[in-house]
Amino acid sequence: MSSDPNALKVVKELGRNQEVLFSIARVPNSHRLFVGSSNGKVYDVNPLAEKPEFKEFEGHQSYVMGLALCGNRLISGSYDCKLIWRDIETGQIVRTVENAHAKWIRGLTASPDGKLVASVADDMACKLWNAESGELVKELRGHAPQTPQNFPSMLFACNFSTDGKLLATCDKVGHVIVWNVEEGKQISAVDAPLLYTWDPKARIHSIGGARSVAFSPDGKLLAVGGTGQISNIDHLEALARLEVFDWEKKERTHEFPGDTYKGLVQRLAFEPSGKWLACAGGDGGGFLKFIDLSEKKVIKQDKAPMTVHAFVFDETFETLYAAGHGKLAVWELKG
Repeated sequence: MSSDPNALKVVKELGRNQEVLFSIARVPNSHRLFVGSSNGKVYDVNPLAEKPEFKEFEGHQSYVMGLALCGNRLISGSYDCKLIWRDIETGQIVRTVENAHAKWIRGLTASPDGKLVASVADDMACKLWNAESGELVKELRGHAPQTPQNFPSMLFACNFSTDGKLLATCDKVGHVIVWNVEEGKQISAVDAPLLYTWDPKARIHSIGGARSVAFSPDGKLLAVGGTGQISNIDHLEALARLEVFDWEKKERTHEFPGDTYKGLVQRLAFEPSGKWLACAGGDGGGFLKFIDLSEKKVIKQDKAPMTVHAFVFDETFETLYAAGHGKLAVWELKG
């Protein structure tokens, strides 16, 4: 593997006017992507084809916020509260779970072995589903349904550890829970309160939250992304913020308050050896950032052609595919 963040360069941009692309999944050992859109559609596309075509899959009635690929099944989750299973070869829907959650579904992730799919939603539940049968396996509840100011909270993201034994979930007030997947029990929790801003005077409203979470390859560290404290909560004016925790000790080990790019850290991913951590997001404009945790420094950061909502790497971590506001983009990191 010769991936090098310092060699980062955009190699392809595909515009999607009047759309926001919220989620992405990739077929292994290929450039074939599935992308979830604000128009309720899922697209099947190879962005590096000579003439890329967006093949449309319908079924949802609102934002497609999460995609998970398990073998030949693609599972999608939406603000319409539905989960849809689809055969990736035929494009046909094979299963629909109506009202999979009581409120908007915010994200999906597949376990490393492809046997489970975790979904999170604004009903503050994380649900584990059998990826093959669609059966509900476990329901995990531990996040408060309301903020300290008695407003509805939100459950933004979830992610499995590399060995699939742990699952992390994160919410609007920056509370992050670590779960034992087999037992379905909470085993730890950490807090990143600086990711949440409450305005008690002018707007009586809040903004921010823990928007992304990822375990280090060895499972010992937990990275949490969002934005810093905001003075005018009508805008994402704060710098993008990242915090890292030793979740067993419940101690923060790293803090990156940001120095250039504003907005939310929407996605996080560790390079498999733990050499660096990638994060991306934005505030209308977008960014990519690569961090060396051992040196506690930013290796590389660069402007993205759009606010990035989701990304995925290939097997070598030399190619990065990202979905965002009005655009799908591909970067190379070949050293």
